[in-house]
Amino acid sequence: MDEKDLRAIIEQVLSELGASGAGVSPAAVAQAASQAVQSSQVEDGELPDVTAIDIRTQYLVENPEHGQEYAELKFNAPCRLGIGRAGARYLTLPQLEFRAAHSAAQDAVFNDVDAGFVEKMGLWTVQTQCESKDVYLTRPDLGRKLSPEAADTVKSKCKKNPTVQIYVSDGLSSAAVAANIGDLLPAIMQGLESYRIDVGTPFFVKYGRVGVMDEISELTGADVTCTLIGERPGLITAESMSAYIAYKATVGMPEARRTVVSNIHRSGTVPAEAGAHIAEIIKIMLEKKASGTDLKL
Repeated sequence: MDEKDLRAIIEQVLSELGASGAGVSPAAVAQAASQAVQSSQVEDGELPDVTAIDIRTQYLVENPEHGQEYAELKFNAPCRLGIGRAGARYLTLPQLEFRAAHSAAQDAVFNDVDAGFVEKMGLWTVQTQCESKDVYLTRPDLGRKLSPEAADTVKSKCKKNPTVQIYVSDGLSSAAVAANIGDLLPAIMQGLESYRIDVGTPFFVKYGRVGVMDEISELTGADVTCTLIGERPGLITAESMSAYIAYKATVGMPEARRTVVSNIHRSGTVPAEAGAHIAEIIKIMLEKKASGTDLKL
């Protein structure tokens, strides 16, 4: 429907209201038609992407005391503070940003990692005992165990007894894998190569939880196992990834034996920098033969 058709319909409806005694003047008809057309143009157009706004720089309080100082403090943390209000409610823009962040978080959890991206990264795929995303979300225990077929694949395709075994997993954020692995995995591999540390065969685990690294450690015989996994998305970012690293991990070991590097994303620790840091931690782990709370960095 173009502008001419929309204007004609509005004028006809308002004219009929005027004829029935509602007292609508021709000027009011024209004004209402014009406003409706303008509103339609806004709705049919391309709105700015609210997810592109850096909320660290967003300070919407009107006439604040010490506003500059507050804004400087806020820049150091991506929090929804100082977003202003309309009476007792949020302003429209922060409300839209909140809903957009919530939608991004849901997409990150429920969408699968693109198989083409995994192949492009040179990774082959195995799956845990979760048959679907629904099972993965409702049965965390099955996400900590490889399927029998996956276990056989790991044993047949992976290098035996490597010093370090690295693999990628979707976890709770497919968006984190897509956003970070392209820079993170090569950075780790380059760092370990510079330290002349032997690395096994990297691969991808679908529907994986952190604990599946223990079985992978036993299957490969690696001294150190490192999983790069998507973290539970929040309303600040849906792209956060963590690296869980353990020295000689075994099934049933306590969580305290894992070392974690978290908040890997463009607004946190950027992937390339995180990769260099992870490689250094692995080097120290091998030297001290310890991980988790037993490792003093």
